[in-house]
Amino acid sequence: MKVAASTIFLLAASANAFTTSPSYAFKARTVSTSFSTSLFVSQSDLDGAQSMIDGILKEKNCGPVFVRLAWHDSGTFDVNAKEEWPAAGGAIASIRFDPEIKHGANAGLAGAVELLEPVKEKYPGVSYADIYQMASARGIELAGGPKIDMKYGRVDATSSKQCSVEGNLPDAEAGPDGNFGGDRGTCSNKDPTASGHLRKVFYRMGLNDEEIVALSGAHTFGRAYADRSGLGKEKTKF
Repeated sequence: MKVAASTIFLLAASANAFTTSPSYAFKARTVSTSFSTSLFVSQSDLDGAQSMIDGILKEKNCGPVFVRLAWHDSGTFDVNAKEEWPAAGGAIASIRFDPEIKHGANAGLAGAVELLEPVKEKYPGVSYADIYQMASARGIELAGGPKIDMKYGRVDATSSKQCSVEGNLPDAEAGPDGNFGGDRGTCSNKDPTASGHLRKVFYRMGLNDEEIVALSGAHTFGRAYADRSGLGKEKTKF
């Protein structure tokens, strides 16, 4: 089976799309053929948010960084977490808080959060988590990629106390000791090989090898910047 990289990317980003907090009433309903929601959000707000996001994408040409924002917000997900929401992490918009936004892997993403703040201000009924995932899906589609069916109704983290610990995202290069990853995340992903490290990171999210390959391929969307990944034009094609 062939799987589009961008599709897997957004599937991973939506890993806990419908995890609900006890403080929210569950109101599942279909609002159109395009959108459905678990927590109530109006069709007009979703349409308005999408229109604003499309305008930002066309003006700023920032699709790749929106995909990265959505992925890094959701890439903390731990399928094995037993505690109540939001202990499992995932797409809960905790990335907008310090210290998570200042994690090394999130370098450069504060600007993406800032670009989307006007959308939340105009449409407060749409969660930050939904806005980040919507921006990612729209960035892919407007760049010529596939239309990705999305569902909305994600619950936002409400404070820095709900941030995920640092160390859950994959490393691009080995550390000084020759190992990839480390022991700082929700579980160790340290490994002397890149493949072993990736498996430890993504198996924690519930992904398999085929999905890891597809998701990794989404990194071809956009380019590397030295102030973000540490890898700039000296080490890459551009």
